[in-house]
Amino acid sequence: MGKRMMIDEILVGGMALAYIVILVWSCRVLPGERWQVLATMPLAKNEQGWWRGLNITYYGFFQACAFTAALSVMLVMLGSVRMGVLETLSAPLLLLAVCVPASKLVARLVEKKPQTLTVAGASFVGLVLCPWLILGTDALLERRGSFVMPILAAVAVSYAFGEGLGRLACISFGCCYGKPLDACSPLIRRLFRNRGFVFTGDTKKIAYAGGPAGRPVIPVQALTSGICVGVGLIGFYLFLRGWFTCAFLLVILVTQGWRAYSETLRDDFRGGGKVTAYQWMAAGAVVYGGLTALWAPAPPALTPDVVVGLSGLWNPAPLLGLEALWLIILVYYGRSKVTASTIRFHVVQSEV
Repeated sequence: MGKRMMIDEILVGGMALAYIVILVWSCRVLPGERWQVLATMPLAKNEQGWWRGLNITYYGFFQACAFTAALSVMLVMLGSVRMGVLETLSAPLLLLAVCVPASKLVARLVEKKPQTLTVAGASFVGLVLCPWLILGTDALLERRGSFVMPILAAVAVSYAFGEGLGRLACISFGCCYGKPLDACSPLIRRLFRNRGFVFTGDTKKIAYAGGPAGRPVIPVQALTSGICVGVGLIGFYLFLRGWFTCAFLLVILVTQGWRAYSETLRDDFRGGGKVTAYQWMAAGAVVYGGLTALWAPAPPALTPDVVVGLSGLWNPAPLLGLEALWLIILVYYGRSKVTASTIRFHVVQSEV
């Protein structure tokens, strides 16, 4: 028991250290103009000899990394309680099939913009459907005992990781931006003095949406990232200790509570009304999560073993599946429809 606890603590500590390095780097470089477009693919040539290009954004890259990391964490957690591959993959794949399109649909309904995405809306839809999807897969797979709470805890923790890491995408694209510091209270200005984000580049969303580009703003994306990944790490550790309900409730309360509050720090359009639709969703998620925890049947006696979970992940099938997911998410979220590019190729004569 003591050795297993030490392994858990080393793993969680290593993950925390790696994340801190990534977050510090992201806060320093991603607000710059250089870190919006990852690559450009030439599509068609015009009469002047220029190519029209399709931009692949760092937004898509970071979202792909966030989705893949979140699913990896979920597979490790569910593998640690010795769930089979089919059992492990059924719930997350169904959730992804629902939540990825929901990120566009909910944003379109709330913000009335066809190319906007929302993690808040997608996560709310996922939380509402998740218990019923788990019950359905329990019945189809004729699973002994109820795995509702362990799977819910794993989904909640992986969501926290995905939400937190996905906010790095928002920094690179200049979306989900905070209020300008010069328009905030003296307390907020003191807290974030010399720590605000300054976004540069005309193609950043903060610029083309008429936001405070070039001015220090509240680094709300970084705050959300740190809080979500931080509570995700705590929830991950609680899961490995077998405290599934605690992990689920803690993650839901912190992530959704922060979402409701962080809306007051943002300067981008979030729909009409003093209380936004996303704040109502966050409040509803807390209530729904609490009721789900009360209703969920007790799981069978389970002792998570993270080594078993990691060994299950280190196999060709899940690794190839994660690589495929990364590519799909990169293409889905990375193709920019709100920016364009023109390209011209030439030969460097001095190198011929």
